[in-house]
Amino acid sequence: MRKLSLGLAFILIVLPAMAGDLAFHQWAPSPPMGWNSWDNFATAITEAQTKAQADYMAANLKKFGWEYIVVDIQWYEPGAKDHGYRSDAVLTMDEFGRLQPALNRFPSSAGGKGFKGLSDYIHGLGLKFGIHLMRGIPRQAVDKNLPVNGTVYHAQDIANKSSICPWNPDMYGVDMTKPGAQDYYDSVFDLIAAWGVDFVKVDDIARPYHEHEKEIEAIRRAIDRTGRPIVLSLSPGETALDAADHVAKHANMWRISDDFWDRWLAVHDQFARLKNWNPYRQAGAWPDADMLPFGVLDQGKRTTRLTPDEQRTVMTLWSIARSPLMHGGDLTKTDEFTLSLLTNADVLAVNQKSLNNRPLLDRDELIAWTADVPGSGDKYLAVFNARDRVRLSAEHARYASPLVTRAPDSKASMDVDVSDASRIFLVLDPTTDGVAWDSGVWLAPRFVFADGSEEPVTDHQWTRSDAIWDSASVKKDMAGHVVGLSAQAAAVIEYAVPAGAKRFKATGMIDPQMRDKTEGGTVRFLVAVATPQTENTSPGLPVTVSLAELGLKGSVHVEDLWSHRDVGEFKNEFAPVIAWHGAGPYRLSESSK
Repeated sequence: MRKLSLGLAFILIVLPAMAGDLAFHQWAPSPPMGWNSWDNFATAITEAQTKAQADYMAANLKKFGWEYIVVDIQWYEPGAKDHGYRSDAVLTMDEFGRLQPALNRFPSSAGGKGFKGLSDYIHGLGLKFGIHLMRGIPRQAVDKNLPVNGTVYHAQDIANKSSICPWNPDMYGVDMTKPGAQDYYDSVFDLIAAWGVDFVKVDDIARPYHEHEKEIEAIRRAIDRTGRPIVLSLSPGETALDAADHVAKHANMWRISDDFWDRWLAVHDQFARLKNWNPYRQAGAWPDADMLPFGVLDQGKRTTRLTPDEQRTVMTLWSIARSPLMHGGDLTKTDEFTLSLLTNADVLAVNQKSLNNRPLLDRDELIAWTADVPGSGDKYLAVFNARDRVRLSAEHARYASPLVTRAPDSKASMDVDVSDASRIFLVLDPTTDGVAWDSGVWLAPRFVFADGSEEPVTDHQWTRSDAIWDSASVKKDMAGHVVGLSAQAAAVIEYAVPAGAKRFKATGMIDPQMRDKTEGGTVRFLVAVATPQTENTSPGLPVTVSLAELGLKGSVHVEDLWSHRDVGEFKNEFAPVIAWHGAGPYRLSESSK
């Protein structure tokens, strides 16, 4: 009987604990779908604006699976107004150093109610409510040495002043070796749970991942101790791939890139990242390719810069790779095309229900993914034409420099024939060591004419620029004189070639301000040109897929998921023509005999 009792004790105590370790995966059995305030409202979202977004979602999107309304960064900053941060801002906190909603922006928080009133409103619509939270403890709480709720400890006992966010001034890290550290995180999430929050996006934590593992573990414990199913999202990326096992054991979703904005180069980069993370995706633990920058953005100043084809590519790729879907545009200003992206039930089913998702092929930027349709022998197929009409890689460029580094004498001397070109593309390639401090300068970029005269490129307006953080700019010296162009890699700046121009000349180098950095700062300067020989003017390119590779035999019926159109019957292979930067999601089924 003693042995039986021990065995029962193991079953009743140990096994439930083991199973419970990952019980939080059940809180996000499919990729979360929702809306986040950052892309349009920046730091300045208000309670009234949040309710308006929720009203729109409840009326128009909820039936398609959209459910989270997430208030992003600095809801506790009374003077927040744009995508920047004020270093002298007085943050709204309680007496225990826990952030509170700014009363002037969230009036229902009066009387210490926090987000409870807004959360109740959103729950009343049948939706779920989420908030953003910076890693750590407010610096102002540390300056005041506020007590940690329910303990004898204070903020200065647990703060790690050497662990600070490089882009936001609000917080210090928490030293998890100190008594009171876990208690602080427990108190924060107890408060958040009391507000009825369903989703928390913790920022400044997924990169550099390994430096923040102990705080990630503390947050996981804190959430679990609340007893409330709060979905945990980690940001920003990119999360280290060798942290895949750890992050899946502690979070429901985690960013695989830095902030994703409406630029084609950013879309292009996500193909490789989603492929790399694909083996580590599991139900309840989702690699996150970041928000969908569609519709009205940047506090209503503009609409998305992605073309309709590029937007379909984003939705198709995020769906076949099963990334979370968090829309970032102003829902109340949703146009018909954006609404069609968000309400295509067939494409959303790929994101929410497909199985065995995997990359199938990549033939020089002609890409295909596939997945299984649950409960059938059918297959999902997503094909992509990720090529540019004018190829911009080094092997296709008219000029490709050697590696340029931070060394003062490391430069690229560009002297390129443009006599047959209608357009020129100045490309800054970050190479293989990442993009850190890869800020390049084109000094004295100019067009040279047959008579030897020269015309600065900066006298012209570029026709297109695509650079990380919108960093492409005309560079000036301390006296305000124009000296050239600058951008952070990866970047492409396109100009029309003026009539009669014969050559393009410039000197490329790393921005001298980057020379004291200890990482990155290695680039290549490329120059590509559009000529009748280098520019493909066809509507698109065929992406050929062997049906046998999908495990399909005989005659196969194909349905286009975007248009809901029957494409036809095919044998042996399927080769749809895909527009430039475009995508095609399909459902394939063996025809009945």
